[in-house]
Amino acid sequence: MILHNPSSCTRIAAAVRSKAPRSTKALYATVRGGRPPSEPSDDAPPQDNDFILSILRTNPSLRDARAYLASFGLRPQSQPSSNPQAKVPSTPAIVDSTLNKSVTTVSELPKPSPVIASILNPVYRRTALVKIQGPFTDNQLDSICRGLVYLEKLGLVSVIVVENDERPRGDQDERTAIVDEVMRVVTNLEKQGSRARPVVGAVVRLGPKPDDAASIPERGFEPPETHTLPSDLIAIRSALSAGEIPVIAPFALDSFCRSVRVDANDVIAGLARGMVEASSIDKASTSSAQDGHLEFSSEVDLTPLRLMIIDRDGGVPSYARSGYPHLLINLTSEYEHIHDTFDSRWQYNHPSALSNLALARTCLEYMPSYSAYPTLLRRGVPIQVLTSLSEIDRPKLNNLLEQSFGRQLDEESFYKRLSESLDFVIVAGDYVGAAIVTNEQSSKDSAPISYLDKFAVLPSHQGDGTVDFLWVALHDETYGLGHPFSANPNGGKGGRGEGRDLVWRSRSNNPVNKWYFERSSGHIRMGAWVLFWRRGSAGLSYVEDWEEGRLSDWGEVVLKIRSSWK
Repeated sequence: MILHNPSSCTRIAAAVRSKAPRSTKALYATVRGGRPPSEPSDDAPPQDNDFILSILRTNPSLRDARAYLASFGLRPQSQPSSNPQAKVPSTPAIVDSTLNKSVTTVSELPKPSPVIASILNPVYRRTALVKIQGPFTDNQLDSICRGLVYLEKLGLVSVIVVENDERPRGDQDERTAIVDEVMRVVTNLEKQGSRARPVVGAVVRLGPKPDDAASIPERGFEPPETHTLPSDLIAIRSALSAGEIPVIAPFALDSFCRSVRVDANDVIAGLARGMVEASSIDKASTSSAQDGHLEFSSEVDLTPLRLMIIDRDGGVPSYARSGYPHLLINLTSEYEHIHDTFDSRWQYNHPSALSNLALARTCLEYMPSYSAYPTLLRRGVPIQVLTSLSEIDRPKLNNLLEQSFGRQLDEESFYKRLSESLDFVIVAGDYVGAAIVTNEQSSKDSAPISYLDKFAVLPSHQGDGTVDFLWVALHDETYGLGHPFSANPNGGKGGRGEGRDLVWRSRSNNPVNKWYFERSSGHIRMGAWVLFWRRGSAGLSYVEDWEEGRLSDWGEVVLKIRSSWK
């Protein structure tokens, strides 16, 4: 999900790594520091102020970016048929007039090669649910539509629902005003080179589905106030099949089959559920490709891959960031906390922040777990901090570590070491991820060394945001202590305390090292190992003379830690 203010879209920029001068004694180490991104001018040229740039700049990690791009590649090949002798229905004979004799057509259709398939069907088109919560100025709408058209070229087709906050429900001529706003978006999309179709008929129905009441305790959240039937999606399917972006007015059918205006959030929530259910039906009824050949289809997968909420207010304010928007939200573990810490004064400048947060929570419950990237919000998983070895579910932790590292754990040795040096374990969900930190005795200082012993995420959860939420929790418990934005509800220290340097090691040929480079303050190569650290003290971007001994101490202690694997 993206909560965005188009008038300041270029303010979401990547932090620039600074390279401060280093002493000659510290040249053997690579260190990095950050500085706040520069604020671009409001007079920046349009191509530098595009809405699409702000979308692409919100990607949390390279791993997630790869997973995102993979969503638009060729459709996976099916396994060859287990019965090569399967019968093919016979075909009637045709007459070749040039040879004056009957010819029987070949009973087996020719299968295109993968090369031809990649040319004929190069992109697997997916959908994104988009709420344009205006009204916006012409320049703002230009920027928004330009970004959505660019996403369409990449294979992500928007299903847009338009809202106008300045025309409250019940106003005279509200239907005409809403239809005019829909046509304004359609016109702007076509001006950007796309094709769009206004959908002013109702695509959702008021009221939950009949069987929703029994499922509320299981789901743990209120279902949408609207629902769809397969026939309600005909207009959306038709537009997508014709290569057009559907732009939908926020209307719904009531119990008397009258089309009435409703909140756009209700339309988005009903569509999120309905499109996922319709896509599941489509996939179940479609025969899979055989003999390992690619499946050809011009249809767009209705399952929403992304949720974007574009409004004039910006994101959800964070008390820990003095009212500035949250940068990343784990809805599962932070939803109630955000509500509890929402300052009533923010209601004036961010009147729809909490309702949009609730919309995201509802939609992401139905959408795939990998949805909402590039993103500021994810469904996420619960995060908990364990400080005692007795609290750990050993079989689940063993399974996590062995699946993540692909090696067999030496349980006796591993848990014996944890019994002597464990500081805490951060657990994501039902052991789908974990970070284990130990206290290692320094050879030169009385204070222990905070050592990241293990950082693991199940392969099935790599790319769904678990890695990022786990690292954020690790930040909050170690080098981020003392910062107000570390006060997150993960059951740990709540941000209270003083930041501690975090140290860890990795094999020099570990492909994950690039990810570690991005998140560390510096590193040293020590033979077959790379020693990383993240500084708890803020400000400096180079190694001071007095810190040289500390690096040697870290290396001496950390490299002596025995392997946990058999």
